[in-house]
Amino acid sequence: MRLEEIIIPKLNESREKENYWYNGEWHKRSEMLKLIESCENSLRRSGFSRGQRLVVMLRNSPLIPALSLAVWKLGGVFCPLNEKAGIPSLKGTLKLIRPFALIAEHEIPELSEEWPCVTVNLNDTELPEFKGKIQPEEPDEYAVIFATSGTTGNPKAVPLTHGNIINNCEVTKEMISSITKDDTILTVLPNFHSFGYTVTIILPLTIGAKTAIVPSFLPPAETIRALTEAKIDVMFVVPAIVSFLLMSVEKGKLPSEILRDIRIICTGGDRLNPNIHNMAMKLLGRDVMEGYGLTETSPVICVNHSCEDQKHGTVGPVLSGYEYCIRTREGQDTEAKEGVLWVRGPSVTPGYLHAPEITAERFDAEGWFNTGDYVRIDEEGYVSILDRVTDIIIVGGFNVYPQEVEKILSEHEAVNSAVVVGMPHEINGEIPKAYVQLKDGAKVTERDIIKYAKERLAHFKVPRSVEFVEEFPLSGAGKILRRVLRERARQ
Repeated sequence: MRLEEIIIPKLNESREKENYWYNGEWHKRSEMLKLIESCENSLRRSGFSRGQRLVVMLRNSPLIPALSLAVWKLGGVFCPLNEKAGIPSLKGTLKLIRPFALIAEHEIPELSEEWPCVTVNLNDTELPEFKGKIQPEEPDEYAVIFATSGTTGNPKAVPLTHGNIINNCEVTKEMISSITKDDTILTVLPNFHSFGYTVTIILPLTIGAKTAIVPSFLPPAETIRALTEAKIDVMFVVPAIVSFLLMSVEKGKLPSEILRDIRIICTGGDRLNPNIHNMAMKLLGRDVMEGYGLTETSPVICVNHSCEDQKHGTVGPVLSGYEYCIRTREGQDTEAKEGVLWVRGPSVTPGYLHAPEITAERFDAEGWFNTGDYVRIDEEGYVSILDRVTDIIIVGGFNVYPQEVEKILSEHEAVNSAVVVGMPHEINGEIPKAYVQLKDGAKVTERDIIKYAKERLAHFKVPRSVEFVEEFPLSGAGKILRRVLRERARQ
């Protein structure tokens, strides 16, 4: 079964039923079907065919689901990327994905020199004429390819099959059974993020629910408008968005009534600050649920079933269909209730794109996937995320890989070496901090380093502060002690 075989019949069931809210207006299913057909015809005329990849760098709009469905109907693969990831990162990712063409909101000269690039307006109802570049085929079982940086700073890509995403939508809906086809679900998370794409775009389509589409959360005015006008029932967001909205209510900048009618508020992508539970109950009279997942698992692994039976401090039980086990940091089986979480099941990616060595690092011979997260599982099966085994920094739900940032900083002419760690932040959970060792005689300011990073990295990857050091703390083996720097940053 493929995604278009589930979604298109849903759209055809009641063509005049409202399908999505966008730019202050409700649009019918028939309009989405017409947009899908227009995109499909444009892609076909461009030469797009089975096994090809279409890279899309657009903010949320009706074009995202329409292009997804059009690509799948032609047997291709949809690849949403973050345009603000930085040109060096994007070039590395594109060489890995080998796209047929790129679709963006404006011209990107550094990329259009190597790949066909099409510019569109988010409100367009058809693609302009273009000619793509035929590439070697990928398996047509692939539905989406998400890109992310590896822990070494090098690009890596995660292909998810139609079966992966269908299964994850089914078991997520099964776990949160109170979601219905009559609900309106907010679509505000970035579509290049697996959480935003699968849970807030594809899940509603598979169950026939409505969506309120907002291009992005910042500036928040359009989100507030959607909450006010579209009458949201379900909101899947990262904790940073919940924190912002609740603090706005607390400061009197946002009427609490706007949020009180939302039946389900569920967070993922980062650890939820425990204080949010009390804050939500006090201001809204309802709690906030928490879940957990990874791009490699399509993404949801765990989620609390409801506000009534959730356990604070946990991300809920593991979804049905997954097998899971606890292993030591060295990968050995253990009977302990704490350790590294490994999972196996139909939502798990078949492996990393064109990277057998990375696949071998994260998967064992029996297909078990190492999540890289250190967890505790209680007697009722509720999972608590205790720590990240890797050094990943999570900024407002987005992964920041220190070595990727360090690589960019170290390319500055004045920098000898750099180490990046996470420091606590009230809204975003964590923000990056850089410890920088300068070359002998070099002179540069904190502002210079931050400006340099802003020109080369996505905004959430840019260090918010820079501390210059003469040397780094080292272990007996000469390894930099990141935990010492991390503790210094926390203090």
